[in-house]
Amino acid sequence: MTYGYIRVSTCKQTIDNQRFEIERFCLKNGIKIEEWIEETISGNKSPEKRLLGSLLAEVKPGDLIICSELSRLGRSLFMIMSILNQLMLNDVRIWTIKDNYRLGDNIQSKVLAFAFGLSAEIERNLISQRTKEALARKRSEGVKLGRPIGRKSSVVKLSGCEQEIKALLARHFSKTAIGRIYGVNRMTVDAFLKQRLLI
Repeated sequence: MTYGYIRVSTCKQTIDNQRFEIERFCLKNGIKIEEWIEETISGNKSPEKRLLGSLLAEVKPGDLIICSELSRLGRSLFMIMSILNQLMLNDVRIWTIKDNYRLGDNIQSKVLAFAFGLSAEIERNLISQRTKEALARKRSEGVKLGRPIGRKSSVVKLSGCEQEIKALLARHFSKTAIGRIYGVNRMTVDAFLKQRLLI
C-alpha cells in the first residue's frame, strides 16, 4: 500500500502545494498513491493526537509513505526520529521529496534506524536526568515536594455529588447501596460523609 501524507499547521495554509509535489513525483516515478492522509494541525502535537497516529498504527511491512519533507512528520527532531525509527522497525518505507530521503530496507536505513533509536533513548535519559536534577535542586532549597504529610486531597471521587447523596440518605438508602450507585465501597462513602459533614 502506498500512502501520501500531507500536513499543514493552519487553515490559512493550503495542502495543494504538497499534493502537487507528491503527485508530480509519483507520475515521474510510476507510483500510484492508494490513500491520501491530509490534516491541518500543529506538528507539535504528538502523532497519537493526529491522523498520522492512525496511519502509523495501520501501515504494514512493505508499505510506502510519501511526504514532501520530513518536517511534515513533526516539529522536533526527537519526534521525527521516533516516528522514523518506529516505521523502520516495522519495515515500512518512507520517502520524502524535498529532503530526498529514501528510508527502507537497505543498509543505510538500518544504520539510520539504529541511530534514531539510540538518539531517542539518549533524549529520554536526558529528560529523566534533568527532572531528577530539578527535584534535587528544589529539595536543597528547602522546598517540600509532594502533598504535605497527613493532608488529604479536597477533590475525591464523590466530589460534586453531595446533594444527590443527601437525597439518597433522606430516602433511607444505606451506605452500601450508595456505594454501589457510584462505584465505590462502603468505607469510601462513610469517609466522604464524615469529611463533608453530611452525617
